[in-house]
Amino acid sequence: MKAAVIVFPGSNCDRDVFVTLAKTPGIEPFYVWHKQADFDKADLLVLPGGFSFGDYLRCGAMAAQSPVMKEVVKRAKAGVPTVGICNGFQVLCESGLLPGVLMRNANLKFVCRDVHLRVENSQTVFTSRYEGGEVIRIPVAHHDGNYFIDEAGLKGLQDRDQIAFRYVSAGGAEEPEANPNGSLANIAGVFNEEKTVLGLMPHPERLSDLALGGADGQPLFDSLAGALA
Repeated sequence: MKAAVIVFPGSNCDRDVFVTLAKTPGIEPFYVWHKQADFDKADLLVLPGGFSFGDYLRCGAMAAQSPVMKEVVKRAKAGVPTVGICNGFQVLCESGLLPGVLMRNANLKFVCRDVHLRVENSQTVFTSRYEGGEVIRIPVAHHDGNYFIDEAGLKGLQDRDQIAFRYVSAGGAEEPEANPNGSLANIAGVFNEEKTVLGLMPHPERLSDLALGGADGQPLFDSLAGALA
C-alpha cells in the first residue's frame, strides 16, 4: 500500500510521519511536493504537521490553494483515505474536505505537551485498532488548534459520529482542564461524513514507538495498513 506524504514549504513533520509510515508493515510512503499538480497512484494521502507558507495570513489558507491540493481534493472526494495532522488538519478544513475551522488557542499561547484523548469512534479505517472509549496519550504542538463549528454543525458531527477524538483527563473525564486550546466540546479530531478523511491536531507519529516514550499513536497507522492492505 502506497502513501503519499504531501510536503509544503514549512512542513516540519513530513519526515517524522514518513519514518512512522515506512516502519508500519505494508505501507510504502513517498513524498509529493506541493507544486505537483499530479502524482503517482496512492492508496493513502497524508498531510503532515508544520507551518505551511502563508500561516501568517491564516493557517492553511494559502497551502489549500497549492497545485497539489486540487488533486488531493479530487482523490479524497473519490474515496482515497486522507489524514491531516496539525497543520495538515488546518489545510483540510481550509480546502473544504473537513467541516469547521481552527482558530488561535484560547490562551493565545503556543502549547507543546502530551495530552490525553478519548477515541470516540473506532469503526473507521483510521481507528479500528483502538477500542471505542479508549484513552490514549499523544503530544500536541500548535498555536492555532482551537476547533470551532457552529451549533448546527456540531449537532451534525455528533449525529453522524464524525468526532474522532476528544481531549480528556487521564481518567477519561471531559473537562476544561484537559482541553489544551479551548476547542469546542473538547474536539481534537474529526472525520468527514463518509469517514474517509480524518483531521486531528495531536501528533500520533510522535508517539509511535516505545523509543519515543510511548506507542499510543501507532494503532492509527496499523489501522490504515490493515484496512488498505
